[in-house]
Amino acid sequence: MEWLFDPGIWVGLFTLVFLEIVLGIDNLIFIAILADKLPPHQRDKARLIGLSLAMGMRLGLLTIVSWLVTLTTPLFSLGAFSFSGRDLILLLGGFFLLFKATVELHERLEGVVHTQTGNKVYASFAAVVAQIVVLDAVFSLDAVITAVGMVEQLGVMMAAVIISIGVMILASKPLTRFVNAHPTVVVLCLSFLLMIGLSLVAEGLGFHIPKGYLYAAIGFSVLIETLNQFARRNFLKNEARVPFRERTADTVLRLLGKQHQAVQEEDQAVPATEAQAFGVEERNMVSGVLRLADRSIRSIMTPRAEMSWVNLAQEPGIILQQLQETPHNQLPVCRGDVDHVVGVARTKDLIGALLMHRHIDENDTNLLRQPIVLPDTAGVLRAMDTLKRAHGQLVLVADEYGVVQGLLTPIDLLEAIAGEFPDEDEQPAIRQQAPGHWEADGSADLHLLEQLLETDALVEEDADYSSLAGFLLQRFETLPVAGDAIEADGLRFEVLAVEDRRIVRVAIRRVETQLDAQTE
Repeated sequence: MEWLFDPGIWVGLFTLVFLEIVLGIDNLIFIAILADKLPPHQRDKARLIGLSLAMGMRLGLLTIVSWLVTLTTPLFSLGAFSFSGRDLILLLGGFFLLFKATVELHERLEGVVHTQTGNKVYASFAAVVAQIVVLDAVFSLDAVITAVGMVEQLGVMMAAVIISIGVMILASKPLTRFVNAHPTVVVLCLSFLLMIGLSLVAEGLGFHIPKGYLYAAIGFSVLIETLNQFARRNFLKNEARVPFRERTADTVLRLLGKQHQAVQEEDQAVPATEAQAFGVEERNMVSGVLRLADRSIRSIMTPRAEMSWVNLAQEPGIILQQLQETPHNQLPVCRGDVDHVVGVARTKDLIGALLMHRHIDENDTNLLRQPIVLPDTAGVLRAMDTLKRAHGQLVLVADEYGVVQGLLTPIDLLEAIAGEFPDEDEQPAIRQQAPGHWEADGSADLHLLEQLLETDALVEEDADYSSLAGFLLQRFETLPVAGDAIEADGLRFEVLAVEDRRIVRVAIRRVETQLDAQTE
């Protein structure tokens, strides 16, 4: 019983059991596919019979092959090499393992997926068992040859086969799920087959490779793979902390090629040719759609300072002139200031009322419709649903104190996705002056500015501002004056004009472009 205290025996046994289990997964999968052709109540029985036959087949082949490798009498010679029956068996087995592992590795590296096609037709139990016997004979060859190449004691080989088949019988489904979820384990084991096949070929040619070298290489590789699996698990755990919706949006944007330059340098998963397949406008629109639900209603509405509205306290002639010059087809009608909203009316109806009656009747429900008001804390998706039910009417946005903060129209939603659509009396809020040089209004939307500047350093998740002016005020922490400037993410923001305690115009330059121009 001295073999019980030989560490080499136990290392060889455990290593062989591990390899036999992994090598038996293919057999297990094909048995499951064949058993799936049977009625549900016969499938477990077929799997049990199939694995039992596999064990018997491997034990029988082990006995035969182990006897064949004892035939050491030379049969013929080629030059300096003489070959016995044992040498021929080892050479054939080694070349078989090299071929088997190479083919399997090629399929997995090329992404070949084995799928079952055709209609579901139940077969007879005897036919399925017969196919399982044939498959067992084929799939047992690599396992048997691997066992012969790994250890020298027949008892250890048989014990490893019995243990591995027993494990597969008791845990066939979890094992299959594990191997399918960890394809690198299969690739690692196939590389072991290459190593064992090479050692068998060397043995057949008369070059003895100590088994300890194989065990050490396999053990070291298993240790590295274990660390790799732990690292991957921790990576997935940390990634799972990010909301699924945000992860999906980032993945789509990365595939489209829309990512920050620093990220592109670190992550080259998307080839340049694929990234160039999508234009900047296309990437910006997809980005606008994916980020829409995360935006606040304040970031997409027309702010109070830019609202056009009708003041009933003014003279009818002044109101009529304003209506004739406005490009908007709807306007809020107020008395005195924006916070005293009387209703919402179409511009053409207001012009008709002024021409016919020389005044606007506040009580005319056919002329003035009740305003639809949303709180500024509402989400964009809620605002979109409200606009769908508004039948073309604009929506007013108010804060918790009832103060009107702005208004929202379908055009505002469209601009959040596709960029600005300036009215006749407006110019774009962001204007490119030269390569790497822009001029922007203080009211410019930060999300749109990020898209145009190809940066991700402007919008902060918890920020209570949505415009360029808000971003600058948060950075300056005071009201700046013309000429004040800051730098952020390779961009220089210089205040050009401040009026009525508001930042009106800002110049934006890329710092790299500016330095290059000075160098030239």
